[in-house]
Amino acid sequence: MEKPFAITLDVGTSLANRTGSWRTERPVYVDRLPPCNAQCPAGENIQGWLFHAESGDYEAAWRVLVRDNPFPAIMGRVCYHSCEGACNRGKLDAPVGINAVERFLGDEALRRGWQFDAAECAPSSGRRVLVVGAGPSGLSAAYHLRRLGHGVTIADAGPRAGGMMRFGIPKYRLPREVLDAEVDRLLKLGVELKLETRIERIQDAMKAGGYDAAFLAVGAQIAKRAFIPAGDAAKVLDALSVLRSMEGEEPPLLGRRVVVYGGGNTAIDVARTARRLGAAESIVVYRRTRDRMPAHDFELEEALQEGVLVKWLSTIRKAGDGDVTIEKMKLDDKGFPQPTGEFETIAADSVVLALGQDVDLGLLEGVQGLRIEDGVVQVDGTMMTGCPGIFAGGDMVPAERNVTVAIGHGKKAARNIDAWLRGTKYVQLPKHEPAAFENLNPWYYSDAPKTVRPMLDAARRSSSFDEVQGGLDEGNALFEARRCLSCGNCFECDNCYGVCPDNAVIKLGPGKRFEFNYDYCKGCGICAAECPCGAIRMEPEKI
Repeated sequence: MEKPFAITLDVGTSLANRTGSWRTERPVYVDRLPPCNAQCPAGENIQGWLFHAESGDYEAAWRVLVRDNPFPAIMGRVCYHSCEGACNRGKLDAPVGINAVERFLGDEALRRGWQFDAAECAPSSGRRVLVVGAGPSGLSAAYHLRRLGHGVTIADAGPRAGGMMRFGIPKYRLPREVLDAEVDRLLKLGVELKLETRIERIQDAMKAGGYDAAFLAVGAQIAKRAFIPAGDAAKVLDALSVLRSMEGEEPPLLGRRVVVYGGGNTAIDVARTARRLGAAESIVVYRRTRDRMPAHDFELEEALQEGVLVKWLSTIRKAGDGDVTIEKMKLDDKGFPQPTGEFETIAADSVVLALGQDVDLGLLEGVQGLRIEDGVVQVDGTMMTGCPGIFAGGDMVPAERNVTVAIGHGKKAARNIDAWLRGTKYVQLPKHEPAAFENLNPWYYSDAPKTVRPMLDAARRSSSFDEVQGGLDEGNALFEARRCLSCGNCFECDNCYGVCPDNAVIKLGPGKRFEFNYDYCKGCGICAAECPCGAIRMEPEKI
């Protein structure tokens, strides 16, 4: 055949020119670890359930969520959502309202009556585990152990399940009907709950009940005290007893002027509770400045809106009959408060101490091999104590004390208890590389302001225990879920398929993503540059 000038191949045979041979680097599809997933103390697959939520399949989203955390309606209210602080979207406009969508899914599940699927539980192992404490860590461990096929009994000394979620978090933050509904759903999975059952010695209880392992999740419910000189008529209470008494028929009588000593979230909760009980003055006395206060800033802000007052750089020196004496403090060069010798007297019908909590470790008496430091039990990487078969988590071990961390402890312990009972070792899958903001192409994402959750007006907040923060409706939840950038994981936007100049990207079908035809990919890198979510990495070609 006589070819025209400059034509070296027959017409229609350009596929014979395998341009991939020109390549010095190749694109590779990768899965990266989203910062929200990496940050979550409960180990939720946040991006996974957001993917279903943004398509409107809320039940699928809820079922992905509860693989890791059985209490989304609770967590959507009390979690401090550190995941949002890590969210890459925050570098564009504002973080995705992950916590708000989680609450919506949890509430939707309660409204529609979705239940855990017992068919997903592993076949019975014939092994039994005793869980001590029906707080967030104990309930989480029981849930995951049951799903792994083990018989589980929870023993709790209290009259109702929930632990510090019930006796430490006020109703205006966590309505009790929500707490009860999510606990009841867990029990329907086949978990046995024994209330008002105090375990005096853990090894005796295990032997008597024929348990093969135990998970200790006793909450920190012993209030720390401070020596404050007080007159005979002075009314000095501890914060935990005040919050616990709110679950009884008769609320505590705090009076019209209440002083709360402390700077943590519990101190703020008590001060806000006092306002709802009718206190005209509710004053928090704290030794340091606002920037050093351990309470979360949004909780403090809500308290200030409700009329709670704060005396910064102050400490209580004496409690009298109807008043307290306060000394002003100043911070030294290292940030520690030092007395100034300046005193002030303020009226107070009662003083509530919110100085932290300790754990009752009496049930560990006689257990060999345990190591206790600073009032908590030391555990290894599997959450097991120094005594084989006895694991611990939540407030009992060294860690930040909040509900999310406790739930994560329960899941981690359950997986390791399961492996220990089966004579194996739980091996966590290696984590993917982080999905950094620098991996993304934000040009493809339009501005979408974060949805603000409704708040009860201040007048009603200070006079009732109605829930302060509202939830999203379906429209808002769908919008918020769709703000997710899908950091580091392909969502099949077809960008790579459309921009490839060599048609070297092959679509594999819905849900199957893509692959590269390296015979023709020249390694130009356009696909990686134009991938919105950073799911393509360029790697040097091996010669």
